Amino acid sequence: MTGTLSTALTFSVSTHAQELNIVAGPLISRGENSYSWERSYREGLGRHAAWSFSWINEGHIPDHHRDGQTVQLWGRLPLWRDRVELSAGAGPYRYFDTTAAGAGGTYSNTHGWGVVWSARAAHYFDRRWIAQMQVNHVQAFGGPDTTALLFGVGYQLDANGEPGPRQTPTPRTSRVTGNELTILLGRSILNSYDSQSSFAQSVEYRRGLARYIDGTVSYIHEASNTQPRRDGVALQLWATRGYFDDRFTLAVGAGPYIAVTQNDNLPGNRTGDGRVSGLISMSASYRLGKYWLTRLTWNRVITRYDRDTDLIEAGIGVRF
Repeated sequence: MTGTLSTALTFSVSTHAQELNIVAGPLISRGENSYSWERSYREGLGRHAAWSFSWINEGHIPDHHRDGQTVQLWGRLPLWRDRVELSAGAGPYRYFDTTAAGAGGTYSNTHGWGVVWSARAAHYFDRRWIAQMQVNHVQAFGGPDTTALLFGVGYQLDANGEPGPRQTPTPRTSRVTGNELTILLGRSILNSYDSQSSFAQSVEYRRGLARYIDGTVSYIHEASNTQPRRDGVALQLWATRGYFDDRFTLAVGAGPYIAVTQNDNLPGNRTGDGRVSGLISMSASYRLGKYWLTRLTWNRVITRYDRDTDLIEAGIGVRF
């Protein structure tokens, strides 16, 4: 949890995302085949360096359903008048794995660390679009290693009107966010082998604290008869970036999720484990004029009692 919050703060202080990328393809691990996909923010640190924040999903190999986040530093070589870029990167990996449980359980949510090694070839087109191929090798401490060959597209959110990627981001002097109040509805998906889902809703107050930092206070309701019911308050810090005259924003956030009400049928000796969990989130918003906005958020609830969930919500909000 601490490492993830540090990641979010690093994202906000040093730079802001310049490219949005999504790639997918086949994965192999210990002779078993599956799939992988990745969504990422990436930006330049000069002509020959870049960094990225990525959320990687490693598919379903036997006894392991694993995903997580990584921050990578890249060395890059621009070619062919900056239309082609070859790059290699590496960085720490914080993963969340649904694994086979011990006696008396059907599954376990395991959290750990690893390293992601990557190589990438990208072609930059004239109108912001990017075609790319990437190889990821995940070296997990306490789990199986994986290798994936990924293909996909990207989009330059901060293009400079010239071929190739922007070398460094455009600085700003004002906050991205003022005050926002948003109502969100969606699904809560349990990180088990059956992926049970239920209705979820939340109310979020968001305020800009600095040029690239937002803070939020949220009340979240997860209701179900087949998975944990949780009602609680979340406090998060966000690294936030605005594009297209701040009409479109992207953010990554982390913080504690404090359960006010929970009904999980836990054994008596584990009742207190679920009171405080971690919450990692990625969010995008589009502003509809001066006062209104739409927002889409993907949350990961990180527990200590095998009840991790994905909370995926969309909603509408007001700016003031």
